[in-house]
Amino acid sequence: MEKEFHETFLERDLPQWGIGTPATALLRFWTMLAHYHGQMWNAADPARSLGVSEPTVRRYLDILSGVFMVRQLLPWHANLKKRQVKAPKIYFRDTGLLHYLLGIRSEKDLLGHPKSGASWEGYVIEETIKAIEPEEACYWATHGGAEIDLVLVKDGRLLGVECKRMDAPRMTPSMGTALQDLKLEQIAVVYPGTKRYSLGERVAAVPLEAVAEGMKGLFPKKVRA
Repeated sequence: MEKEFHETFLERDLPQWGIGTPATALLRFWTMLAHYHGQMWNAADPARSLGVSEPTVRRYLDILSGVFMVRQLLPWHANLKKRQVKAPKIYFRDTGLLHYLLGIRSEKDLLGHPKSGASWEGYVIEETIKAIEPEEACYWATHGGAEIDLVLVKDGRLLGVECKRMDAPRMTPSMGTALQDLKLEQIAVVYPGTKRYSLGERVAAVPLEAVAEGMKGLFPKKVRA
């Protein structure tokens, strides 16, 4: 099904929308882009691999972003002395399509695949943005290694989301740094478990099912330490 979908999309739908880029070139780029899912974007390597210019590769990316197949998650910049990452991160908005392009055909394939964690991260990010509808959605990272998967601005609140595909996530130094440096009100650590529990002051592990409840499920007014 996914094969027929992307063939129809690339060969019929895009040309009907006035996008004249050859389908074979976009398919090669699309397949390569799947391996960048969850990573910071740098046009140099894909351009070199495809034998095209960096502006051409950026145009391909903008095309897929413009038709809502790919999300370019921009970095959040705080007024800090720390060197902060400036490149966007790339996420496929359709997890099924991502898995197809990565050759993942079963749950067993997914569990053993090096992109398993990134797949979870992208899914949680997409579902969270859809449920909360924030005014802004970014990620944050420093060259020193501190990062937070998602920074949200909603109704005047500055909030963080971490995506952890593990049974019992714990507080990390990055979370503490993000709380302090970005002045986050709360951090929700979304994981595939069933119980909500505190990880520390203003930080809680939250089941994936809570994402569907939006702000109420992810960010109650108070989090007990």
